Amino acid sequence: MIGGMTTRRGLFVAPFDLLADPRLVGDLAAAAEAAGWDGFFVWDHLQYGERVTAIADVWTCCAAVAMRTERLLFGPMATPLARRRPQVVARQAASLAALSGGRFVLGLGLGDDWVGEFSAFGDEPDPKVRGRMLDEGLDVLTALLSGEPVDHDGVHYAAREVRFRPAPAVPIWLAGRFGNRAPMRRAARHDGFFVIGLERPEDLDEVTAGLAGHSPEPGFEVVVDLRPEQDPAPWRERGASWVLTRVGPFDLDLAEVERIIEGGP
Repeated sequence: MIGGMTTRRGLFVAPFDLLADPRLVGDLAAAAEAAGWDGFFVWDHLQYGERVTAIADVWTCCAAVAMRTERLLFGPMATPLARRRPQVVARQAASLAALSGGRFVLGLGLGDDWVGEFSAFGDEPDPKVRGRMLDEGLDVLTALLSGEPVDHDGVHYAAREVRFRPAPAVPIWLAGRFGNRAPMRRAARHDGFFVIGLERPEDLDEVTAGLAGHSPEPGFEVVVDLRPEQDPAPWRERGASWVLTRVGPFDLDLAEVERIIEGGP
């Protein structure tokens, strides 16, 4: 079966401007746990256009969430692995998994250069090249997290005779836009697919049918995010195992954010 037996509800929080303070993000995560949410996932960006002037570091926010909660699943959603060293991400993921008692989920993806977020910093702007880098990085990352020795000499990443101590299990969810086949194939080899750009609950039929053709493991998660005013029920009925409520990215008002969180899933 694709997805879990029941649908879980989480928050998808942009740590921008008003929320660009890891202490406040930790406070909001604690409030989310008290209100009955199941997950708290944080956007990972370096810039997000002219309307956003401040952005908090996702790993610092995740550490704050880990320290302020006891039950919530949490993690970056999603980190573009092509602009990071997979061995560093493996250390960060293992540390957050240990810090949280195994509640950390690692969201990864290709990223998007729509506001020059890659090209402005000298990172790889070509999505096809980033896709190859993501696949190579995943090979290194998953081997290191498992405790296997790594002897990988790819085009972009090289690690010789490296071994990490096995960490608490770290689920890996891959993000990808609806209609693109490569992200779906990539996600099916891991633990979940965060589907971006769905317009209708009926679109999930195509997603679940496509995933079934790649035979993901039992318990594979199908993750969607909605605006606060959208009804999650049709998405649950179509097979989403996680429905996230989007908080942000623009014109955030703290009272409104608190209302969304305290209202519960």
